[in-house]
This record gives sequence, C-alpha cells and structure tokens, in this order.
Amino acid sequence: MNISLNSLRQSYWFAPSITVLILAAIIFGVPLFMDIKPIYLWTDRLIFILVAGIIYLAAYIRRKPHLRTPWSYVFQSRRALISIVILSIYALLGLLDSIHYQKPLSSDNNETHYSVELFSSLDVVLGHLHERVEKTYSAPFASNLFAKETLADAEGKQYRDYPRLEYGGRHLDKPDEQLMSDIASKSLEGLANGLVTSIIIVLLVLLMIKTTRQKSMFLAWQGLRHSRSFYSLRIVLMTAVVLILMASTIWELSFYYHVFGTDKVGQDVLYLSIKSIRTGLVIGTLTTLVMLPFAILLGIMAGYFRGWVDDVIQYLYTTLSSIPGVLLIAAAILSIQVYMANHPELFESARDQADLRLLALCVVLGITGWTGLCRLLRGEVLKLREMDYIQAATAFGVGHFTIIGRHLLPNVLHIILIMVVLDFSGLVLAEAVLSYVQVGVDPSTISWGNMINGARLELAREPMVWWSLIAAFVFMFTMVLAANLFADAVRDAFDPRLNRSTT
Repeated sequence: MNISLNSLRQSYWFAPSITVLILAAIIFGVPLFMDIKPIYLWTDRLIFILVAGIIYLAAYIRRKPHLRTPWSYVFQSRRALISIVILSIYALLGLLDSIHYQKPLSSDNNETHYSVELFSSLDVVLGHLHERVEKTYSAPFASNLFAKETLADAEGKQYRDYPRLEYGGRHLDKPDEQLMSDIASKSLEGLANGLVTSIIIVLLVLLMIKTTRQKSMFLAWQGLRHSRSFYSLRIVLMTAVVLILMASTIWELSFYYHVFGTDKVGQDVLYLSIKSIRTGLVIGTLTTLVMLPFAILLGIMAGYFRGWVDDVIQYLYTTLSSIPGVLLIAAAILSIQVYMANHPELFESARDQADLRLLALCVVLGITGWTGLCRLLRGEVLKLREMDYIQAATAFGVGHFTIIGRHLLPNVLHIILIMVVLDFSGLVLAEAVLSYVQVGVDPSTISWGNMINGARLELAREPMVWWSLIAAFVFMFTMVLAANLFADAVRDAFDPRLNRSTT
C-alpha cells in the first residue's frame, strides 16, 4: 500500500491534479459561502480548461529531459524573462476577469433576486474605476469636462464654460493652481508605496534563499546580486520592481483622477483598457485551441501518407487560403448574428449573446487560420519520413499512427510551439482590425478593437479626442511586443542551429 501510494505521488500528474482540484474548489466553492450568484460563461469554462491543461503540460515537461532542456534556455534569456513577467500579469488580470457573478438585489418569499449586470472578480479590485462614471469626455488628469456647456451662476445668469467633473480632481479647490503640484505629490505617494511593496518582496525572496541555502541575509543578498545561479531570479525581480513602481503610481492617482481620461459615456478609459485584456487573451488562446487540431492532424497526414491524401489536403487548404479572410469571417459572423437575432429564446441575456459571438469569432478565426501551420508541418514531415529511424519503424511493421505519435509528432513539436506563440500576437491584432470594420466582437463587449473603433469617430473633432486610441494602443502594443519577444526566445531555444547564449 505504501509502495503504491509513493508511486502515485511520484507520478507527473499527481501534483497538477491536486493543484487543479484546489483551483476548482476555490472557483466553485467560494460562491457558496458568499451571497452572490456565480455565472459560468462558455468562454470562462474553456479558459479554466485551458489553465488546467497548461498546468498538466508544465508538469509533463518537467519530467521529460528533451523538453525540459530547451525550456531551461528560455528561462535564461533576459528578454524571455521580462516578457514572461509582463504576460503573467496580463494572464492574471484576464483570469480575474473570467470569474463572473451577479449581485443580490432583494429577497421575498425566500427567493433572492439578482441584478442583471454581470460583475467579475476584477471589478472588485477596480471598483473605484468602475463606479466613478462622468457625464462624457474628459481628458487625462483633467478636473473639467472636455466640452463646454451652458451653466448658470448664483444669480441665474447663463454662461458657457467647462463643468467640473463629478469625481476627477474633485478634491481640488483651485484646479488651475493646484493640479500639477497635486499630481506630483500623489505620484510620490504611489512611488513610496510601490517601493515599500518592492522591499517587502525582496526581503521575502532573501528569506527564502537564506532558508534553502543555509546562508545569512547578507550572503543571500550578495548571491542575489552577483551569483550566476540567481540570474533568472534577479531579472524577474528587477522587472517586477519596475512594474510595481509604475502600477503603484497609477493606482494611487486613479483614486483622484482619470489617468487615461473618460470616453463618450463617461467611463474610465483605464478601466476599459484593463477589462479589454480578457478579450485579447480569449481571442489569442481559444482560437489557437481550435486551430491546432486541424493544422497538426492534416499537416502530418499530408506529409506522411502523401499520394491522394496529400492531394486532398493540399486542395483543401489552398482553396481556403484563396478566399479573402476578412470576407469569410464577416460572412460567418453575420450569419451567426442573424441566427441569434432570430432565436432570442436560446439566450438568457445580452451578455450570453455577446459571449457566444466572441466564442464564434474564435472558432471562425481558428478554422480560417490553420493553413499556414499545416503547410509548415507538411514540409517538415515530408523530410522526416525519409529519415532512417522512420524507415526502420516502417520496415518492422509499426503502425502508421504509432509512428506519427511516437516519432513524427515529438520532432515537429518545436515548430508547433513557435507558431502558436507567434500566431497569438497576430490574433490579438486581428481582433482589433475586425472590430474596427465592425465584424469582430459584439459592440457591448469591452475590447481594444471596440475602443479603437469608437475613438475613430472622434479623431475629426476639434480639439481631438485622442486618449482612448492611445490607451488601447499602449496596452495592446505591450502585450503583443512581450508575446513576440517570448516567441523569439522560444525559437532560439528550440532551434539547435542557433546560438543559445543568454541575451
């Protein structure tokens, strides 16, 4: 019994299973102790399944030296470590925004009524940004509305001026004189809070090093600063400290000002930019899950079986590639939209319709985006099938699908991994372009594409409303740049022809 229990604990899937069960208990169990109604959208469920799959995959890679070694090179790259920290923050915000619930309104006859509005765990963290809604546009760090209105003085005389904001800069008596000095003081307070937080994190890391390496705090500090063995940890800490200082400053200012201004209906643009992260991640990750089965299965089959199988698959992806992608996506999305409009009884709320449209967009993008990876895999498998070990396996009568699973798939895994990371950034940009031409996500869904599309109509104003466009660009550019840098590091690590020295 003890032997079987020990072997069970040593299995690669034991620890990730415990982790997944703990996460599931938190997600599904916590609402039972709170007076809220949990809501599980289709995209939420798929995201949780994806997270569980990543946990199992990480555990599997740790047990396989041929997979663990390339990843060790990835985690020694400076640009990869910085990118991982940034992408981890984006992923954390996206996961928090995927835990949805409805607040209770009233109870009668032992029946609780819940609000129609859907909230997420991220809304709890950003509650002050979500609730502080102005009348209309206001510029970043402004204390007045962006447009003049007709006002009345104490004597009832009307005049034209910029009204004071409901929340932004409301604590200032004389904004014209106090604004810059107040922003500077609040920024210093945020930097001080971030510095204290950073020091606490560094001390905790030093304490961990002291405990595990049996060193004094001073030697742990010297090792963290200079030792090559702590290179990765040092880069991660430096990146985290910089991001904490920036985030703490913006966080402190967000309680007193609209850091990125407000949009047409008065919503905080910083709040909208952060909420758009989930949409970008859903488009990038779920589309990849739809695309991979088509690309892997058809690409390997075309290269391995050749003959009429290769001809049929080539005809299929050549025909699909010949159709303009935007037109195909637009036709599919419009068809789904017509179906939802004709069958409203299938959806409980407009939020369910918006979520289904987001999921449908992922499916359509996945079906139309698998051709590039399929071509690459076909060409690689055509080369691999002529290798001696493949020919030997065929001569010994090994089954075709056994050869594909044990010999071909592991040898094209690096191509799949590199293309997945590269396609992720392209899909995030594709959502912005499709929403810009109004065939992307539902207009009620908060996304960078919808923010850019809304800002497009205001660029002709005089003076120009520019901050929604800039905010969406900054957040989207940061995530796409981090994904591309991470993809470069993965390519360098998995390509044996390139130098794997850290950069």
